[in-house]
Amino acid sequence: MAQERVQRIEDVFTPLPPQSVELTNFLENDITNSIRHWQKEAVPYPKLVEFFRSGHPQFALGEMWGKAVRSGAMFYRYRADEELKQILKATVADLLTTTRANGSISCAPPEMQPESGGGDMWERKYVLLGLSQYYRQVAQDPAVLQAMEREAQSIIDQVGDTPKVDITTLGWSANKIESSSLLEPMMRLYFLTGKAQYLDFASYIVRRGGCSGSDLFQQAYDGVWPRLMGNVYPKAYEMLSVFEGLAEYYRATGDSRWMQCLKNMYEGVRDREITIIGNGGADQPYFPQWAGEAWSDTRFEQTNPKQKRMMETCIGVTWMKFCSQMLRLTGNPETVDYIERYIYNGLLGAMKPSGDGFSYVNLLNGEKVTNQGWGWHFDGRPVTCCNLNGPMGLAYIPFVLAMQAKEGPVVNLYNAAHIRAKTEKGSEVEIEVDTEFPRDRCVEIRLYPKHRETFTLRLRIPGWSQATECSINGKRVKDVKSGTYLTLRRRWKPGDRVKLTFDMRCRLIPAPHGSNRDGDHFQALTYGPIVLARDENIDASYMQPVQIVTDENGEVEIHPTASTLPSTRMEFVVPTTDGPIRMVDYASVDGWTGKHVCTWMPTK
Repeated sequence: MAQERVQRIEDVFTPLPPQSVELTNFLENDITNSIRHWQKEAVPYPKLVEFFRSGHPQFALGEMWGKAVRSGAMFYRYRADEELKQILKATVADLLTTTRANGSISCAPPEMQPESGGGDMWERKYVLLGLSQYYRQVAQDPAVLQAMEREAQSIIDQVGDTPKVDITTLGWSANKIESSSLLEPMMRLYFLTGKAQYLDFASYIVRRGGCSGSDLFQQAYDGVWPRLMGNVYPKAYEMLSVFEGLAEYYRATGDSRWMQCLKNMYEGVRDREITIIGNGGADQPYFPQWAGEAWSDTRFEQTNPKQKRMMETCIGVTWMKFCSQMLRLTGNPETVDYIERYIYNGLLGAMKPSGDGFSYVNLLNGEKVTNQGWGWHFDGRPVTCCNLNGPMGLAYIPFVLAMQAKEGPVVNLYNAAHIRAKTEKGSEVEIEVDTEFPRDRCVEIRLYPKHRETFTLRLRIPGWSQATECSINGKRVKDVKSGTYLTLRRRWKPGDRVKLTFDMRCRLIPAPHGSNRDGDHFQALTYGPIVLARDENIDASYMQPVQIVTDENGEVEIHPTASTLPSTRMEFVVPTTDGPIRMVDYASVDGWTGKHVCTWMPTK
């Protein structure tokens, strides 16, 4: 395989082969609903292709096709659904008929290329990503690879050093950051083909700094805060997309400078942007004109009462994907803590209960979800960038849940699942994860190697679980440390059982102190990785100030109770000084009917 010949950096953890993970509880219904009601029923594939045939009436609409096919192909990687395959095959064939004489698949005719304000490079980036995901996960059709190479060559012919057009002058945004996200698909083509021109073009993008007016990579290397990066436009989604490409560039070059850039970017977003539900980006107080889509020190500003829009779903999904890159490159279990936080709160909390859409942005207090944002209407249905990116987040859950290390399997997430992985010697081992997590704190893992064999099983011990208990076949395992991988190396036999009991104590979280003192007097509750919220659907007093009853360690004695609504996954009785209140997991609050949420509760 070409990637094996040209990749200099070997991942610490590698993804399992397609169809190696089967979810059996909690999250499986969400994935099923998205495949059925969005990928198969709602996505208007022919109309998305038509933008390339007839032109787009609004900038960047050409991204839609690539996003839809990319998530569809990842869903197919998880579950080899023949109906979905035929839908994807048909739309790929349709798209290839729009290829222009110069090899481009573009919403702009050749005489207008490379078109700038309409987002031509961004759109063609998503063409390449959609086709490459299809080629890698659905069908290795030579015609698809040829189309990708022709598309890439048309870009290389048009964009570059003088006399070509500089990539940092192309795009709709103030600093043209979006066009440099071509870095990722160019690297994918390099790994697929081994052809030097794709790596050379990627090197050109890196040399030009990723945007106009500043050098994103130098800023990351220097540890500049995310909201101060990118000159005048720290657009979160696009910036993370560029750094996803840098992760692939690092794999090919092996230059430690790029790893330092990636680590600093990860730490900057983690420390300054990620909120209690795992997403980032906001309008207050720094960039109110950018609709909650820019880095704005969101971790500290999340209780700012002036927030009107924050946490675009595109940001959350791209953060999740960037964390998975860092996980593979470094083996750092903390990255999974952030993936998990986003899945169970921000991602599911943005999804329509029916599965046929995602919120554009999310609020922690007030109007939880909205479809108002960039996009287009097809026969009365709003289709936004976030409708199209949300399913990619769902499709990444089984991709991240378990991985492979040289010494044996790695279990990252604890949804109930059936996993097929390899031992150190390359034999197959089946793993059954039996649990009601996160409704329950106990997880039982049963291993079924083909025969007795010595290998290593790595189990992530979440950072939020301060006192995790573990046993193997009933015998206690000592020294289980929070925020690490528990490394269990032994001679395993079929039927061996590992039991984990997580520390799911409910904790009171004080408000972060941002720029607005009116945001200081709030509090929130977490239960393991789950964020609790008050739900107007069941509590008319959802925004009333309360004083939560805690012990001296800030822990709260909550009690699970039967759900008031059929759609609620988790509901608890929570003690306050004025008597008990009901709280649910943030994701379960249905804001699609106009009801509101209170995650950061005002203190009494």
